[in-house]
Amino acid sequence: MRAGFAKMHGLGNDFVVLDTREQPLPPLTPAIVRALADRHTGIGCDQLVLLEPSSSADLKMRIFNADGDEVAACGNATRAVALRHASANGGATGGPPVRIETASGILDARPTDAGIAVDMGRPRLEWEAIPVAYALDTLSLPVAWEELEQPCAVNIGNPHAVFFVPDCDAVPLGRLGPQIERDPLFPQRVNVNVATVESRRRIRLRVWERGAGLTRACGTGACATAVAAIRRGLVERAVQVDLPGGALAIEWLEDGRVTMTGPAAESFRGTFDWGDFA
Repeated sequence: MRAGFAKMHGLGNDFVVLDTREQPLPPLTPAIVRALADRHTGIGCDQLVLLEPSSSADLKMRIFNADGDEVAACGNATRAVALRHASANGGATGGPPVRIETASGILDARPTDAGIAVDMGRPRLEWEAIPVAYALDTLSLPVAWEELEQPCAVNIGNPHAVFFVPDCDAVPLGRLGPQIERDPLFPQRVNVNVATVESRRRIRLRVWERGAGLTRACGTGACATAVAAIRRGLVERAVQVDLPGGALAIEWLEDGRVTMTGPAAESFRGTFDWGDFA
C-alpha cells in the first residue's frame, strides 16, 4: 500500500509525520520506524510522529525516536504538529489553542507572531520521577563522566541530565552522550544536555537525545535546561536558549508551568510503499 507523509522540522530537529486520521495504516513496529528514519535508505528523521484521533483533545500524537523506541514527549514535534493542525484548519495568530494528547498529558499550543507557543506543563524534579536509580538530590547529582560533572536532573515529559560547562561546543558530546544516556543511574535512559550560560537571559545548548543522538534542537531539552539554570539561580525566569538549529524562548511561570515558543516548518510531502519498509 502507498502511504503519505509530511516531512517537518523545528529548528532542524526533523520528523516524518504519518497521519492515521487521513489513512489507515498497518501496525507500526520498531523495525519500520528504524527503516523510515534511516537517512541513507529511508526518508530520514530524528523522530517519527504518528497522529491519531483523540477523544479528549483535537488529536493524539505518538513519538518514536530513530532507534524505534516510543517516547512520551517532544517539544519541537509538538510545535510542528500544532502548525500542521492550525494550517489545515485555517488557524491564525491569536486563535484558540490546538490541544494535543501525548503520553505525558495534553499540551496546548497556539500560533503567535514569534512562532508556536506550547504550554509544556510542570517539570518533575523528584528523583523517582526523573527517574534515577536511587534517592539523590536532583539539583546536583554527585556523579561525573570525565569533565561532565554534577548534572541537574529534570523530567519534562522526558528525562534530562543538564551539565553546565564553560564552553558547550568544546565538549565531546558525540562520545560522552551515549555513555551517559545508557548509564545504569538512569533506568529509562536519559537525554544529555551540555549548556553554557552566556548571560542572565541567554543560554547556549547542545543535546544528545536518547535514541536519536546529536540533534540540531531539542525542545524538552531547552525547557529542562532553563529550569535547571533557574533552579541554580543562573538566569531569569524567561530566557533564550540558543541551539545549533536556532533559538527558543523558554519561560518558567510563577504557577510552575513552562512555556516554549519557537518556529516550525513543513519541508515537503511525499508517499512511500509500506511494503518496502515492513
